[in-house]
Amino acid sequence: MIKNPLLTRTSAAIIFCMAPFALLAQQAKPAENTKTWVAVSDKYTQMLVDLDKKYSPEYGSSQGLAEYDTLISVPTLANQQAERKDEEALVTTFQNAIKTEKSAPVVQDLNILIAHLKLGFREQDFQQQRKVPFNNAAASIYDGLEVLLDDQTPPERRSAAVARIIKYAGLAKGYRPFTTILQERVAQQIAGKNMIYPSKQQMEVDLSRNASIVDGIAELCTKYKLTGWEQPYAQLKKQLENYDQWTREHVLINARTDFRLPPEEYALALEDYGIDIPPAQIAKMAHAAFTDIQAQMKPLAVQIAKQRHLPSTDYRDVIRELKKEQIHGDSIIPLYERHLKDIEAIIREHQLVTLPNRPAIIRLATAAETAQVPAPHMVPPPFLNNTGQRGVFVLPLNMPAAPGEKATNKFDDFTFDAASWTITAHEARPGHELQFDKMVEEGVSKARALYAFNSTNAEGWGLYSEYITRPYMPLEGRLVSLDYLLLRAARAFLDPELQAGTITQQQALNVLTHDVVQSNAFAQQEVERYSIKAPGQANSYFYGFTKMLALRKDAEQALGSKFSALRFHDFILSQGLLPPALIRDAVMNDFVPAEKK
Repeated sequence: MIKNPLLTRTSAAIIFCMAPFALLAQQAKPAENTKTWVAVSDKYTQMLVDLDKKYSPEYGSSQGLAEYDTLISVPTLANQQAERKDEEALVTTFQNAIKTEKSAPVVQDLNILIAHLKLGFREQDFQQQRKVPFNNAAASIYDGLEVLLDDQTPPERRSAAVARIIKYAGLAKGYRPFTTILQERVAQQIAGKNMIYPSKQQMEVDLSRNASIVDGIAELCTKYKLTGWEQPYAQLKKQLENYDQWTREHVLINARTDFRLPPEEYALALEDYGIDIPPAQIAKMAHAAFTDIQAQMKPLAVQIAKQRHLPSTDYRDVIRELKKEQIHGDSIIPLYERHLKDIEAIIREHQLVTLPNRPAIIRLATAAETAQVPAPHMVPPPFLNNTGQRGVFVLPLNMPAAPGEKATNKFDDFTFDAASWTITAHEARPGHELQFDKMVEEGVSKARALYAFNSTNAEGWGLYSEYITRPYMPLEGRLVSLDYLLLRAARAFLDPELQAGTITQQQALNVLTHDVVQSNAFAQQEVERYSIKAPGQANSYFYGFTKMLALRKDAEQALGSKFSALRFHDFILSQGLLPPALIRDAVMNDFVPAEKK
């Protein structure tokens, strides 16, 4: 996932929507954490949080801090250098604290903060020394306004968006147009030697969408009945159009036609997503898993074909038949709500994890949201200043083909009964909904909630959640659940092999549409993800899952008959978003000894 330059390098850089404002009265408030070590850790973490809010006020707004609402990021080179100096001073502070802190969890958290900052330094140095950036001003400004123009944002805060528009346009005293600053930064990089230009494919896709994004700003202002925005918006719109044209003439014209990242940049991306083994190694593991998963799917497909009197027992043909049972519109939510209850019953009966008494929140995406994110996803709650917000499981509408596309080029991957089982397990319970909401409700340190996050530790749990519920799903649900596992294995070799140049985009599409039985539309979105949107990220699902399986196996071996899946899973969730190595330390050094007593 491409990070928004207006947001800090934390979990807040993920697209965080929120639950409907009307639901707040039903929601449990976050727990006050009474652990002494958490209070000590949070004092250190707050130093970094304050620094992030100082240089990225939009992030402060996203966390419910109204005092930041009228402020904007000013991404000049001078500000970047000042932020770097402040961050380096924090690293020294944290390193000195490690020498005196006696609490092991506090030391863990200090190391999380240091690792987060040092990785950021290496990414920043690479970008500064080697890259001509594609800074998409329209998307950045939209994100900075959307955090205020949201149904869950208190109405009295929304008017601050007008002040932001004025400042983004450079119409307030002491401010220059945001686009002017970005243009200067890009021009500085163009002047460097041996610079790497962004992908032409990525730029063309994003630039083609900017007109809709800019129009979306006006739509938000109109929706929330703001006043005084029209004139500064008109100037801002013109600035954005001029900036995009300048970008086409100075960056796109020299953009690289090869979508592949330079090896050193791809390595940094993998590390950022939490993957600490070479790409070729994860690809080898994934190929072996892919073949094994297909073997598991074959007997299930035979059973389903016999029960349904289907002409073919090949798993691909069986899944295509299941996909014909599409659910549309208002029928999507009831289907998922019904299977959520089914999965909760499975969780209770088999003692998989402790469930909260409150219901999970599921909602249907709008047409615009579906067009932007046409896949089911969890929208996590804010981790700072949370006043009762919870994670929301968002389901897309049944996607028609885009205008001008063939009728066959539409999504059919999420809106059929057999798929709803594994998707619910991953995104809701026992997956991300429990993972994120337990962090808020039970309380974890801010370091673990904000700065330990990476795709491997988050998505590893989501995929593992499918795994522990899969044996109890109906036959059709089990087959499609394995198909989604097959997808995650495919990602983990297609992504690195595309980046290595050993396969083509068309070959990747063929694997996804034929062997993984994805729609053409979803397969194209996947390949775009591996190629230009977020190279390296898709590997994290499979890698995190393998780490969870290995950890469970070792815990079971260490405890024997004393192993409890329920207590093991509750313990994992209680740790927050620790990276796999730290989760392993916690399980083997804390959980296992405690369970042996």
